[in-house]
Amino acid sequence: MIQQGKALVLCSGGLDSTVLLARYVERLGAASVYALSISYGQRHQREVEAARAVAARYGVEQRFLDLGAIFADSACSLLAGSAEPLPTGAYAEQQVAAGGGPVSTYVPFRNGLFLSAAASMALSLECSVVGYGAHHDDWAGAAYPDCSVEFVGAMARAVSEGTGGQLSLEAPFVAWSKADIVAEGLRLGVPFELTWSCYEGGEAPCGRCATCLDRAAAFAAHGVVDPALAA
Repeated sequence: MIQQGKALVLCSGGLDSTVLLARYVERLGAASVYALSISYGQRHQREVEAARAVAARYGVEQRFLDLGAIFADSACSLLAGSAEPLPTGAYAEQQVAAGGGPVSTYVPFRNGLFLSAAASMALSLECSVVGYGAHHDDWAGAAYPDCSVEFVGAMARAVSEGTGGQLSLEAPFVAWSKADIVAEGLRLGVPFELTWSCYEGGEAPCGRCATCLDRAAAFAAHGVVDPALAA
């Protein structure tokens, strides 16, 4: 349940965090919601551009952080400094090919870092909650272990303990599928055409990477074509 007061929402510019932002705006009002967008050395800036467009559409104050230096030595295929090719195909296929465990697009403990930074900023902004858009489809099979129910629970306890109970972490989608999130976004009238999920940074989504495939399936489950494909 979203608490009263002010909220800081992690906003990547993707589908999940945009729906989460819309929920907080619906319940608290735009004046009580902040969007935090974080650069981490990714290959392109399309998601940051999308986050700007989303925040502007909802009329919320947006803050930015650049934490790219922390991942300078990572070989993660999502990062600009990596020589690894971006994978295509579903996450399950990638995990089988890799022998299980996290996929090559897992950025080392990225969400733990993001949530810690968000908690510090949220306290400074006198917020009572940090919103995080992790969902079931990302953590199923441990493709992204920092999206799991266990991880979210551990971070929620750390945030509460580390702030003397002044701040709580909410991840209302952690047990939801992406199709569930799309349904909520359709209810809220979310401007999906402004969002960006693709690992590539071209003019249009590639349609081949795991996040594109998941997103297309989530919209198809509701008989809807992804608005970003027609934007």
